[in-house]
Amino acid sequence: MAVPRKKTSTMKRNQRRAHDALTAPTYVEDKESGERRRPHHIDLKTGKYRGRQILPAKSDI
Repeated sequence: MAVPRKKTSTMKRNQRRAHDALTAPTYVEDKESGERRRPHHIDLKTGKYRGRQILPAKSDI
């Protein structure tokens, strides 16, 4: 079994763990409806993506 030769310092340990933190999802304001949505995702309320109608709007269903 491999055994470390020296104890890992707290600085090195914390530098390794620095990228493990979770980030909150980002949201952008939709230009047409003003609603907040995820970037690069379809607006589910209007059914549009980049100005084109992809899905039927929720009011139509």
